[in-house]
Amino acid sequence: MNFRVNRQIRAPKVRVIGSEGDQVGVLPTREALTMAQEAGLDLVEISPSAEPPVCKIIDYGKFRYDQTKREKENKKSQHQVKIKEIKVKPNIDEHDFQTKLKKAQTFLEKGNKVKVTCWFRGREMAFPQLGKRVVDRMVEKLEECAHVESPAKMMGRSMICILAPQASRAKKKEKSDAKDEN
Repeated sequence: MNFRVNRQIRAPKVRVIGSEGDQVGVLPTREALTMAQEAGLDLVEISPSAEPPVCKIIDYGKFRYDQTKREKENKKSQHQVKIKEIKVKPNIDEHDFQTKLKKAQTFLEKGNKVKVTCWFRGREMAFPQLGKRVVDRMVEKLEECAHVESPAKMMGRSMICILAPQASRAKKKEKSDAKDEN
């Protein structure tokens, strides 16, 4: 957010907050500017939409530094949901299926969505029900930690199904991660 500083402030009168955080009152802008210059600080417009605009006498460089630091901290605590893809084939072996299943569970526990893709080659296209069976089995096994966001459907040579983590479980995991960091 861009703040108006010193001579950029256009309002004729402003509500001034002193460098110590105390209310100075409503003053003409020129008078507020001279007060800031005498203190060796800047006059920064904090709330331009207020009537009259609120300005604070502070060191603008330090203010910007603190604000960017706060924004970074807020960004760090946010979790962006990503879509992770698990690829299977219609004739997948049991061990391979279990491996893909465990990987999908870890993705879901971290709060990410999982896209299960069953892709067909050559003559496998003649038997889409085999792929559907594999995808349905994957969904069934992941039932306790995920819900189906978009059911299995054919798209070209592949069958796609999207699973989203169960809300309660994902939030518990995020809270436990936050506790571990502290």
